[in-house]
Amino acid sequence: MLSLLRFAVTVWILLLLGGSLAGCGTGEGVALDEMPKSALILTDTSFLADIVQNVACDRLFAEPIVPPGADPHSFELTPRDAQRVSWARVVVVNVKGLMPTIDGFLAGAMGRGTLLIEAASGLPGLDEDPHCWLDPLCVVTYAENIAEGLAFVDPGGEATYRANAAAYSEALRELDSWIVEQVETIPRERRLLVTNHESLGRFATRYGFEIVGTIFPNTTGEGSPSARQLAELVERIRLAGASALFLETGSNTALAEQVAAETGVEVVTDLYTHSLGEGAATYLEMMRWNVTKIVEALG
Repeated sequence: MLSLLRFAVTVWILLLLGGSLAGCGTGEGVALDEMPKSALILTDTSFLADIVQNVACDRLFAEPIVPPGADPHSFELTPRDAQRVSWARVVVVNVKGLMPTIDGFLAGAMGRGTLLIEAASGLPGLDEDPHCWLDPLCVVTYAENIAEGLAFVDPGGEATYRANAAAYSEALRELDSWIVEQVETIPRERRLLVTNHESLGRFATRYGFEIVGTIFPNTTGEGSPSARQLAELVERIRLAGASALFLETGSNTALAEQVAAETGVEVVTDLYTHSLGEGAATYLEMMRWNVTKIVEALG
């Protein structure tokens, strides 16, 4: 059996049965290619399901725990979700710790032999900024880790998974080049980002933006900023000359509108940073949507 450390996936093993697929979750031995596709792979987010599907292609099927359009930070899990997780052979998350509620839920709901793949495993700086998927070059690592994990549970598909990951990685590099070209159309002094919470750090580092500040001083958008924190954000926006404040779709706009009233910035309310959605049906489309919105607001 390949070393788990070697192929850089994080595995929670609940009696893995020596790597065998028989007797896991369903209570009886079932060959991988005989199982209903809807239960084979679960992911924490919808965009990650798309990334996984690009690696699995038509050999396996991925579906998200949190559906498109829902906020993973506030999503309420159901008994049906627990049933799906307990039966799944593979669960893929972006990075443990990003969504503690889902992490705890998975720990209690995963079945015997379930393999957990941490897609971001091996990327640096996850403690500082776990939103690594907003840099497409980081998603290359996602594809590699996912291919390794799927090959572990389905050795017969290893060559397919590796080839698919390589092809998808090329599409990710093309996306990265396109983003660089788009960002170049924004005057350098206007490459200033103000966001709802700390989510665009990786994106900013990769593409040369400055993070002026955030409404919520954390990575989840939970809690409430103090009056002093909002006043400090208003002052930073004025000093930097930022022209827009970017929110994820579905975010409460009240505080952003308050900041906008005091600074005159435009409020952009329709970025997709944690979920797919209308006009952003795949991860690649999601990133193109976001970059287009940012370029339109700052260019």
